[in-house]
Amino acid sequence: MKILLKNQQRRRLINRTKISKAAAYILSLLKQSRLSMAELSILFVGDRKMKQLNFDFRGVRKSTDVLSFESGIPVRGDGQNPVIGDIVICIPKAESQARAAGTGLDEELNRLLIHGILHLAGYDHEASDYRARIMRKKEKDILNALKKMV
Repeated sequence: MKILLKNQQRRRLINRTKISKAAAYILSLLKQSRLSMAELSILFVGDRKMKQLNFDFRGVRKSTDVLSFESGIPVRGDGQNPVIGDIVICIPKAESQARAAGTGLDEELNRLLIHGILHLAGYDHEASDYRARIMRKKEKDILNALKKMV
């Protein structure tokens, strides 16, 4: 499994080791063979960049907390190193949401990472209320497992 991290914001230092370990653990919990050998890229940005990405790809003129982009690269027959996609996390939004929830930034980053990875794994909270409940439960279960790992 290959986790690629890039930090394009200056607001906070990012603990690359912690994020990489969390992402690898989340992928392993999903028990999908295509994900266990996957390449995942994670980008941390500020509000301005996230607003631009959200507009470019979703047509929404505001910042958001996390975006996920499937790679669109078909998995090779041998299953070697598929690229599952990219996750973009907005640090200012994460900080704001952590304050509002009364949690720390690390927990909020884990929550956003889980949310993004679940989208890449095929979960969709916007498709129906039923699918939203399934995704929320999965997020909660993985976050609880991740807390025990640390």
